[in-house]
Amino acid sequence: MEVKVVRTRKVTVDSITLHELLDETPFEFGEGNVLAITSKIVSICQGRTINNSVADKLDLIKSESDYFLPVESNKYGICLTIKDNRLIPSAGIDESNSNGHYVLWPADAQRVANDLRDYLISRFGCRRAGVIITDSTTAPLRSGVTGICLVHSGFKAVRNLIGTPDIFGCLLKVTKVNVADGLAAAAVLCMGESNEQTPLAIVSKLPFVDFQDREPTSEEIAELKIATNDDLYGSLLNSVSWCEGDSNASVFIDQKESKT
Repeated sequence: MEVKVVRTRKVTVDSITLHELLDETPFEFGEGNVLAITSKIVSICQGRTINNSVADKLDLIKSESDYFLPVESNKYGICLTIKDNRLIPSAGIDESNSNGHYVLWPADAQRVANDLRDYLISRFGCRRAGVIITDSTTAPLRSGVTGICLVHSGFKAVRNLIGTPDIFGCLLKVTKVNVADGLAAAAVLCMGESNEQTPLAIVSKLPFVDFQDREPTSEEIAELKIATNDDLYGSLLNSVSWCEGDSNASVFIDQKESKT
């Protein structure tokens, strides 16, 4: 596997659409490559931002999360949340590299990933093209953040090895490989977390990726998710009293109308 990061202009709120950014940014993309793009850039281009002088972050987190724990539940004063079947701090809301704005997760991220795949096929004339929209998060009992994939398009995100033999012929009982998160972890590591200004990465030399000439089905997307009661960590997740998020909360978001 090879990861090549792509430097772009400094993207600010209301400055450019996602397609305009890609059109003006020179990069090479070949057959069987995957484009990784940070969720923050997608969100800023969509206008999924709000000035931090006019919104309370905790109220915003409550409006964006499916479930949340009170900030008093940890010593850092950071709200642990569940959003879109992800355990993530602050419902993915970020303040870094946003020039005084809160940046939310993208709206209709799956549609954006599918659209970007079509864009790559049209621009570069390839048939096997993958897309991942990435973010980074923490993990229990581990220091630091690693990359995750919010949505994908153009390849199988999960490789199911259940029923296949190991090197001694024993059949695997529960093993599945999360290809999408693995690609995201590598891409985000190379793209960086600070002032690198490289929100895109081209991931190539991927013999282990099974590309598809279509968008992922709802069943394939659902395969990435595990219900709490079926999760190995379900007993931990169920041992705390989660508060339900309020998507109807009246928090203003300067969101452009589905622009890419």
